[in-house]
Amino acid sequence: MDKEPLIISIRNTLSSSPLSPSSQVLEEIASHFEPKSFDKNELFVKEGQVSTGSFFMTDGFMRTFINNTEGEEVTTYFFTKNGHVSEITSLFSRTRSMENIQSITACHGFFLSIEKLNTLFHSVPEFREFGRAMLVREFTAYKKRTLSLINQTAEERYRDLINTSKEIFQHVPLKYIASYLGITDSSLSRIRREFSKKQTGSH
Repeated sequence: MDKEPLIISIRNTLSSSPLSPSSQVLEEIASHFEPKSFDKNELFVKEGQVSTGSFFMTDGFMRTFINNTEGEEVTTYFFTKNGHVSEITSLFSRTRSMENIQSITACHGFFLSIEKLNTLFHSVPEFREFGRAMLVREFTAYKKRTLSLINQTAEERYRDLINTSKEIFQHVPLKYIASYLGITDSSLSRIRREFSKKQTGSH
């Protein structure tokens, strides 16, 4: 499997960093990632278990979900292709995960075990900077989502999602999207109809 998308992702993540990795360093980092695939609906991280590593997904869609007090699944995040998938809290604190990460479609990419991740952290300064940048990115994304559930309407959250990740609507079941937006399936259907009418009317 071609690792070029992985190498490009690492290079782009470090593009604004004072540490500009050479091609040799990028190849060294990428060599620690092993090809891995997931079937549709397979769990990458399971609630109650300790995360074993990180996954760079070259193709497919995954979601993070938890079960609420009534036992219903609540989707909290989506991962798309050319993205790094991990349950950061469990991975770095070595504690049991409170979340599940599940493939929505068949997914392909490269897996980095926690052992190899630690080896890279201790031996490659560029990878430490890459890891720091990824942590900042994940924290920012989760912070933005948390605040959006407080200071945005469902319509605004829908608009932001379709503007930034339109491909999700082509591959992800609407019940997952509704859950992510914090609304019911019927509310999502209504919002989609109204949004479509506005888009049509603006042309």
